[in-house]
Amino acid sequence: MARATLPLRIYYEDTDFSGFVYHARYLHFFERGRTEALRALGIDQRALFEAEGGPQSFVVRAMSIDFKSPARMDDMVEVETRVTEIGGATIGMRQTLARGAEVLATADVTIAFLGNGKPKRLPHAMREKFAALQ
Repeated sequence: MARATLPLRIYYEDTDFSGFVYHARYLHFFERGRTEALRALGIDQRALFEAEGGPQSFVVRAMSIDFKSPARMDDMVEVETRVTEIGGATIGMRQTLARGAEVLATADVTIAFLGNGKPKRLPHAMREKFAALQ
């Protein structure tokens, strides 16, 4: 698996008065894409949060979005998620939202792994799982 994908339909609630997807909704689409990528890798976020020894979680440390072309109501789009870098406690990701072959937006995201609210080194087994998306 070199990428994880999530198909989505654009609904009326996703658009603004212009009929285009409101810019903040892209955050939701990319979040869903990352969540489904973790699920595809077998990483159970609820189990991490309820882990013995205290809660563990992923948080967004940094994100940059490049809007290229608008999505519109009723479009079928796909969020693609790839891992670009695996650090000590961080994962770099490149996400793409596309309508067919047309790229509508890209996001470069850094997520950090936390244990008890503080940065925590990624366990070896988890690092190996993320490597499958590189």
